[in-house]
Amino acid sequence: MRYLGGISGSGVVTCGGKGDVRASYDFDGFFREPGGVMGCGEIRLDSAVLKDVFGRNDVQLLTDDGRLLDLTFSEKELRAASEVAHVDVTGQLPSAAQYWRH
Repeated sequence: MRYLGGISGSGVVTCGGKGDVRASYDFDGFFREPGGVMGCGEIRLDSAVLKDVFGRNDVQLLTDDGRLLDLTFSEKELRAASEVAHVDVTGQLPSAAQYWRH
């Protein structure tokens, strides 16, 4: 596994293809054979919305630069009134090094 760097920004979180809640993200990216690019990191959104989507397996983030990312919550429980959650990320993560900060 090779570390690519970090990316951060904002986008819209959807659950089951519905909703359009603004969120920010900060992810680290890794390249591994044969799966390609994967990531992990944090998303930040309104605590009430986060509580509603936490643990679901149909959560996606459409980034402001047009990438559709699939999010899987990596924690078992959400802290009360939390606005931040740790996620594993797959989908349209960039593979070129220039998109990742070091």
